[in-house]
Amino acid sequence: MERTEINSLGEFGLIDHLTRNNETRQASTILSVGDDAAVIDTFGKQTVVSTDLLIEGIHFDLMYTPLKHLGYKSVVVNLSDIYAMNAVPTQITISIAFSNRFSVEALDEFYEGVYAACEKYNVDLIGGDTSSSQKGFIISVTALGEVVPDKFVTRKGAQKGDLICVTGFLGGAFLGLTLLEREKKIYLENPGVQPDLENESYIVGRLLKPEAQKEAIQFLQDNDIMPTSMMDVSDGLSSEIIHICRQSQCGAVIYEDKLPIHEDSRMFAYKLELDPTMCALNGGEDYELVFTIKQEDYEKMVLNENISVIGYITEDIEKTKIITKGGNTYDLKAQGWNHSK
Repeated sequence: MERTEINSLGEFGLIDHLTRNNETRQASTILSVGDDAAVIDTFGKQTVVSTDLLIEGIHFDLMYTPLKHLGYKSVVVNLSDIYAMNAVPTQITISIAFSNRFSVEALDEFYEGVYAACEKYNVDLIGGDTSSSQKGFIISVTALGEVVPDKFVTRKGAQKGDLICVTGFLGGAFLGLTLLEREKKIYLENPGVQPDLENESYIVGRLLKPEAQKEAIQFLQDNDIMPTSMMDVSDGLSSEIIHICRQSQCGAVIYEDKLPIHEDSRMFAYKLELDPTMCALNGGEDYELVFTIKQEDYEKMVLNENISVIGYITEDIEKTKIITKGGNTYDLKAQGWNHSK
């Protein structure tokens, strides 16, 4: 494969190269990449801003993460935070630092994923920076979104009697990581052995190519459902529910038999002799949304097969409980996910 050294282009040349096919999709983007700063017109809406830092060896492992997938995921995890505020993402900036083991072709592959995410979620790449690092790959993404004035949703609005809802399925990304880390360990011990992903494309995909919950936010808006609190599931469902309860000064009860677990995840957990419920509660990086709604919105919510009602909010401050399939009650603990291997 052809390899072009990055220093042959220089910093401005590299930026010009990586953004040569950059498209503008949003009417709010007045000035994009290519100047000292971008210019945005919000047309009277409120602006939501979120930023994330992804560091090689902490947040991702290039031994099993394709660069295109990494570019895609770097954008998606930031857009997820914007959707978690009940807002619509509009623009991103992306800054990267890389060592000399990366070529121009490698960065092209990364940006292919970035642009694929921008196209899917209708956001504009409007700026960023490049730098060198002594070793490894560092990615910083800032996402901007817009929301009708005072319609943003925070973590601290849940009230007694509200229903707890979650989108999609839980635990798949954790199981995908477990599988990939197992195969990495085998490969390092026996370099001649080919990885065996056991046709587990679902759980591997949940880790390497997550999606943000664009359709769920659109559903809420189309059906005039205003969540009372919301956040995305990046660190694990238990952790996120406890966050909401602490911020909202309330408690919660959830039901084990209501947790949405994909059949592929359930079967692979059993194969590893893991409890699928624990994977769903404590596995991170699913990038689903957990949110609370008023009880009167329940009839609208059940119209969406991708959203599960898993429990309710109580007034017992900071008491978060799970009721098992057998009818036993336990404290919910934030064993969580720290984005490290």
